[in-house]
Amino acid sequence: MSQNSAVNRRFVLASRPKGAPTPENFRLEEQPVPEAKEGELVLRTLYLSLDPYMRGRMSDAPSYAAPVQIDAVMTGGAVSEVVSSKSPDFKPGDIVLGSTGWQDHPVVKAKEVKKLEGPAEKHPSLALGVLGMPGFTAFMGLLDIGQPQAGETVVVAAATGPVGSLVGQIAKIKGCKVIGIAGGEDKCRYAVEHFGFDECLDHRAPDLDKRLKAACPDGIDVYFENVGGAVFDAVLPLLNTKARIPVCGLVSQYNATELPDGKDRVSLLASTILRKRIRMQGFIIFDDYGHRYPEFAKQMGEWFAAGKVKFREDVVDGLENAPQAFIGLLEGKNFGKLVVRVAKDKA
Repeated sequence: MSQNSAVNRRFVLASRPKGAPTPENFRLEEQPVPEAKEGELVLRTLYLSLDPYMRGRMSDAPSYAAPVQIDAVMTGGAVSEVVSSKSPDFKPGDIVLGSTGWQDHPVVKAKEVKKLEGPAEKHPSLALGVLGMPGFTAFMGLLDIGQPQAGETVVVAAATGPVGSLVGQIAKIKGCKVIGIAGGEDKCRYAVEHFGFDECLDHRAPDLDKRLKAACPDGIDVYFENVGGAVFDAVLPLLNTKARIPVCGLVSQYNATELPDGKDRVSLLASTILRKRIRMQGFIIFDDYGHRYPEFAKQMGEWFAAGKVKFREDVVDGLENAPQAFIGLLEGKNFGKLVVRVAKDKA
C-alpha cells in the first residue's frame, strides 16, 4: 500500500443516498497536506472505523447529530499516528484516537484527539472496538438500561457485531442466559463457540418466532435492540413483565424510504409496554454517558486483561475500499468489528 505523505486522499459525501448508499454517493479527492499551525497536529490514519450510524449522518433528516454536508469529508472515528506536532502535549510517533474521518492525513487541533493508553497501545484498532465506542455502548446500554440480573434471559440481535458480541459476553459475566440472533449459520456457531452464548438463532432461517420461543421457555427479561424489523416482531410477544429494552440501533430500517407494510407495530408495542410495564429506552452513548467513560475503561480493561471478553475484527485493507465495505456493513456482510486498515501501524 503506497502512500505519498504530501498528499491527503479523502472521501467526501458527493450526494445524499435515496435508500441504500451506492459508490456514487462518495467521491475520492486528493489534496496537499498543509503544515500544522500552533496547537495543531498532522496525522497519518492507521485504522478507520466503519459503523452503522454513518448512514444516518449521510441524510439531512432531523437527527441527534448534524449531517455530513455535501462535499465534506465523511465522518468517522480513527486511530492515527502523529506525523508532526505544534502542541506540547504530543510528539511525532504518538498514537491517538479521534473523529478524524475518511482520509489519510487529517490536520486537527490537539484537543480534538486523545493519546491511546493501555492494551490499545499495542493493538491500536482495539480503540475502535472492544475498548472503544462499541464496547462503551454495549457496557452502558446493557448495565445501566438493561440492568441484567443473574438467572435472567438476555436476547441480543446482531450477536456477532462489535456491540452485540460484547453485550452477550457481559451478560454471561453477570450470570445470565444469553440467546443471540445473527445472520447465517457461521455467525451463529461463532457466537456460541467463541463468545460463549448459550444459543444463537439464524434470523435468515424460517420460523424465527417459533425457534426463539423454544430457546426462551421462561420468556425474555432483557432485549438489546440493534436491528428492529422482523427480529423485534419475534421478540415482542416473549417479553416478560418489567422487561428492559436498551435501544442501540435499528439497522434494518436505516435504508428505508417509507414505513413498512403490515400490522400496526406502534399500537401493538405501546399496548405491550403498558400491559407488561416494560422499560424501553434509546440512548446516544457519548451524549448520555460520556461522563462515565472512565468507569467503562477501567472495568473493560480488567475484563480484557483477564481474558473474560473476546473480540473479532473484520479488517479491510485500503482507504479506497471504504465505501464498498460500508455498503456491505449495512447489508450484514461484515463478520465482527469492521475497520479499514489505511496504513501500517508504523511508518
